[in-house]
Amino acid sequence: MSPPTKPQSAKPASPETSPPEHTFEGDYRPTAPTLFHPHAADPKIRVEPLQVDFLHKLADALNTTLDLNTLMHRVADLVRAVIDYKIFAILLINDRSEDLRMRFQIGHTSEVERMRIKLGRGVSGQAALQRKSLLIEDVTQTDNYIDANPAVRAELAVPLIIKNKVIGVLDLQSETIGYFTVEHQRLLELVASRMAIAVENARLYTRVSRQAQTLGVLNDISREITSILDPNDLLERIAHLLKRVIDFQMFSILLWNDRTQLFEHRFSSRFGERVIRERTIALGEGLIGTAAQLREPVLAPDVRKDTRYIEANAEVRSELAVPLVYKGEIIGVLDLEHTRVNYYNEDHQRTLSTLASQIAISIANARLYQRIHEEEQRMERDLEMARQVQLRLMPSRPPKLERAEIAAQFVAARSIGGDVYDYLDYGPGRTALAVGDVSGKAAPAALYAALVSGILRSLAPQHLSPAAMLAALNDQLQERKLDSQYVTMLMAIWDDSNQTLQIANAGSVQPLFVAANTDATKPPSVRTIQAEGFPLGLFPNAEYEEFTLSTRPGDLIVFFSDGIVDAVNATGDMFGDERLTKLLESQHQPTAQSTVDAILQAVTDFQAGTAHFDDETIVVLRALEPPAPSH
Repeated sequence: MSPPTKPQSAKPASPETSPPEHTFEGDYRPTAPTLFHPHAADPKIRVEPLQVDFLHKLADALNTTLDLNTLMHRVADLVRAVIDYKIFAILLINDRSEDLRMRFQIGHTSEVERMRIKLGRGVSGQAALQRKSLLIEDVTQTDNYIDANPAVRAELAVPLIIKNKVIGVLDLQSETIGYFTVEHQRLLELVASRMAIAVENARLYTRVSRQAQTLGVLNDISREITSILDPNDLLERIAHLLKRVIDFQMFSILLWNDRTQLFEHRFSSRFGERVIRERTIALGEGLIGTAAQLREPVLAPDVRKDTRYIEANAEVRSELAVPLVYKGEIIGVLDLEHTRVNYYNEDHQRTLSTLASQIAISIANARLYQRIHEEEQRMERDLEMARQVQLRLMPSRPPKLERAEIAAQFVAARSIGGDVYDYLDYGPGRTALAVGDVSGKAAPAALYAALVSGILRSLAPQHLSPAAMLAALNDQLQERKLDSQYVTMLMAIWDDSNQTLQIANAGSVQPLFVAANTDATKPPSVRTIQAEGFPLGLFPNAEYEEFTLSTRPGDLIVFFSDGIVDAVNATGDMFGDERLTKLLESQHQPTAQSTVDAILQAVTDFQAGTAHFDDETIVVLRALEPPAPSH
């Protein structure tokens, strides 16, 4: 091949001509007439107009490629276009282990490709250490040469340097002694100077792309773990999701136990299988305890060289422990282990630290949810017990009367409610009925209802009239006054001998009197019993009006709480007095129990699945025909 064409204005250089004082980038003119080394019988160099064509191809290859593997392939092809090599390698320095590793090669065996070359070892290691290119005519005459391929004789190694830092080596080898020339060396130095920039750009692009991908994965992980509220499921899911960003071998989540003042293993996996680890760790103990004590990540590239490490697994070589901090308090530690030295790096540490804060929040939320769930379960058990107690406070069955029948039903809006009803024995043939509705709902209302029921039972032996009973009950509640707490109540006394009903009202819903029609083909008449009064527990010294009603066989007295008429459906319509009146008018010779059942069923059908917002209580008294005289 002919040497590069010289510019027209340049005079031919003679052997005695010394090289110019300044060399210019892109000027490949030889300093002497002899271009090739005298021992290179066939240098196999193909030189085209390098000043233009080669630089253009070099710039195009390096400037248009951000993928590192593609970049290396293009450089290899470009170098082959001007240097007919058979063995070619690009080695890059691993920052953690500080050794050269082959990232691209042509002509080497797989064993050589896997080699790790320390700086200063071999030709390529020397080139990296000395920060200059080395042209070796015969490697057998070179000390410290790595004899990986016995057939190799010549070697040319050029360091890749950017910002005064060696990042790798371009290495060419030949089986011919003296194969590479000074021109080859200069050409490869030019390639290396440009390639170092391209490699760094490609690495930067790879890091940015990987960081963007990692951030996307972290965002997905954060979003997913915040939706898991079961602590055990959360810890297991964290392990699976973390595997997407860090390929660990062993993983543990330890949580702080305030009672024992120790970190306890709550989840551990080993090579993908969940394992049980019983060992606890004190604050400041080992790498895990140290990370918690310092409140910062602890990275041990080689645990055998870290005095803080406490051996728990002989296989472990590298470890990364990151504390979990929530509201300034250490709640646990994430711990990753691997069998390889220097496996975890600062990128892993940053990634895990970024994720640790979200994991800490998720664990705290899951723990809080668990406590709330346990508390809810305890409350449910307590409410169920309270419900059973409340049902025991209400009469299990109505009294047996000769000239009347009584039926009742109580439906709580929640587990327990604030409605109360009771029957009091007032002596032969006389029964008192009390139907009340406590302000509020659920447990507070139920407790107040129990108080009212207890006072009512304590006053029953006095056989007070309805008005006097309400006044006495009001006085008792005044002595035990609770702010904003009161009860509305209807009090009635049935006299079985003459089928009369004495009634007084303390702010409750006015009952309905359903008078049976003497003409069985006609509906009964329904009217409201106009009894009124102040609720109990609000005002002292209250007095109440009292009415006496006479009944005939078949007549009904319907007592009910406001939960019946105030029941609403999905569209917000109320059941109301009119629907209740029409229902009572539509019944044909009803019994007390059939009336109760019909009213509750009508309300249920009207609500059509809508949740009950208030307790529902119905008590129905029906006058009966007197029993036939016995003979």
